[in-house]
Amino acid sequence: MTNRQPIPFARPEIGEAEIAEVVDTLRSGWLTSGPKVKLFEEKFSGLYHSKVGAVAVSSATAGLHLALEACGIGPGDEVIVPTFTFTATAEVVAYLHADPVFVDVDPSSLNIRSEDMEPVISERTKAVIVVHYGGLSCDMAPIIKLARKHGLSVIEDAAHALPARYGESLIGELASDVTVFSFYANKTMTTGEGGMIVSRDDELLARCRVMRLHGISKDVFDRYNRPDKTNWYYEVVAPGYKYNMMDMAAAVGIHQLDRIYDFRARRDAVAEVYNKAFASLDLQLPALPEIRESHAWHLYPVRLGDDFGMTRDEFITEMTNQRIGTSVHFIPLHFQPVWKERYDLDATNFPVATDAYERIVSLPIFSAMSHTEAEVVVDVVTRLSTGRRS
Repeated sequence: MTNRQPIPFARPEIGEAEIAEVVDTLRSGWLTSGPKVKLFEEKFSGLYHSKVGAVAVSSATAGLHLALEACGIGPGDEVIVPTFTFTATAEVVAYLHADPVFVDVDPSSLNIRSEDMEPVISERTKAVIVVHYGGLSCDMAPIIKLARKHGLSVIEDAAHALPARYGESLIGELASDVTVFSFYANKTMTTGEGGMIVSRDDELLARCRVMRLHGISKDVFDRYNRPDKTNWYYEVVAPGYKYNMMDMAAAVGIHQLDRIYDFRARRDAVAEVYNKAFASLDLQLPALPEIRESHAWHLYPVRLGDDFGMTRDEFITEMTNQRIGTSVHFIPLHFQPVWKERYDLDATNFPVATDAYERIVSLPIFSAMSHTEAEVVVDVVTRLSTGRRS
């Protein structure tokens, strides 16, 4: 085993501005949802050229749940989801006593496609959740066209996709109904935990705002920080949830957002090093964006070929021996007991996702990654590909 410093799978990049903003929040006496959440939402809306509103929440999972609820999804409805995703994409459908309908994905991008969706649309189908896998946009035009033909809501799970583009548009300002981003610790920007709902639909956003905090008609900052004599009064208009973001998290997000394009540029640079170095190896590399589009590079997943010299699991073990972090994105949902057993899912119905899972591994890629660290990963992967193990 090497004596050099380990290279983690992911490392958040937190600067002095974020730290100072959190300290300011702690000293302000206002820790939960308040002025910094409002500022973070305003700054996030400001990313877009078109009119897009933003609602900050405690996680992307919470955001997806609120988005589905605001789209009217309920008991007996069906929502199409890709099997090649994290379980949160499907579990939020179950929260509403609706049924996820699982479909396979594109062999190159591992994204859901319109042709995957169309055969499973039924009278019960009310929505589709698309996942921009790894940070590369799905081909949204045909998906939205098909959804509109059948009257389906389109929810974008953009947990990986800030700031990715589809055509000329930033993810979040497409013609879908609602988009949800994640700010988990390993994402392209972070608030530790947190998420953001964005939409052009003011009524949908208003519903999300009410439902994120117990279905109360006024937010907590309005109730406790206004001088008028009636600030104590509120009305509960729906049985809502506890999904609000704290000011301490938003304090981090305010400054992370300022650097989001710098973060992407550094991820681009790591991806470019990998793309050039691995082109001659028996690896299937991540799909690249079209010329006018851009990749967020949340993940750098590779699929080991038959002649690579070892299995995926052996490769992960060797990388671990070399103190390099890796992960697997994803164990398809048709293999997860809760979904497999509930819906009697058969792997043969998902050949692309099944094959990808058996061969895929995600390599380290993060904005704080140095060129030296990227070259170490390249050296180790190259040596392993020629059979030179630790």
